[in-house]
Amino acid sequence: MKPKAILKITLDVIMTLALLFLMGYQFWGDAPHEWVGSGMFVLFLIHHLLNGSWHKNLLRGKYTPMRVLMLCIDVLVFIAMILEMYSGIVMSRYVFSFVKIKGGMMLARRLHILGAYWGFALLSLHLGLHWNMLMGMAKKRLGLVKPSKGRAIVLFLAGLTVAVYGLAVFLRRDLPSYMLLQNEFVFMDFAEPKLLFYLDYLAMMGLFVFIAHYLARAFCTCIPTLVRR
Repeated sequence: MKPKAILKITLDVIMTLALLFLMGYQFWGDAPHEWVGSGMFVLFLIHHLLNGSWHKNLLRGKYTPMRVLMLCIDVLVFIAMILEMYSGIVMSRYVFSFVKIKGGMMLARRLHILGAYWGFALLSLHLGLHWNMLMGMAKKRLGLVKPSKGRAIVLFLAGLTVAVYGLAVFLRRDLPSYMLLQNEFVFMDFAEPKLLFYLDYLAMMGLFVFIAHYLARAFCTCIPTLVRR
């Protein structure tokens, strides 16, 4: 594997871990949250620099349904990250405390909630759109080159199980109300075991990965067939 590819994968892994860390704000407090959040934004910018060819080719080539889907997700991720950084700077008490912005705290808090929960969902969807590539790399590493129907069924059932549990957690933790700003006060259980919290968030991430992965497969197979008809 080329060094640049290794760097990209390492960067994505670190960003995923940072995202999970940030969602558990109640366990770590303000200062670590701000520093990790700022670091993640820097990594996000580096990610875009490493994928400079993607920007150069935006106006080139044919826009298939799959490419349109990926572009929409990427644009929404970018918007969520900008909302998070702006609102984070306004509310900052540590990293950006030197930036004097008067007022706008209420709006910033709302934007931070929107950016956090939509960003979590969108970044998970983004990961799911690239899941086939990641699975292909993993299979190659493990020497699982030959297709296996049995393995495919097992992986599908495992993914479905995680997705179902992730959906239950998504509803139980009331994320829809935060994403739609129906509830502007996020409930945080400071006494909750960290392991349980992060298992739940991994399951929710798995839910969005599952949705995006099979949606991408549908876009790549069913839609072109319907268009030809």
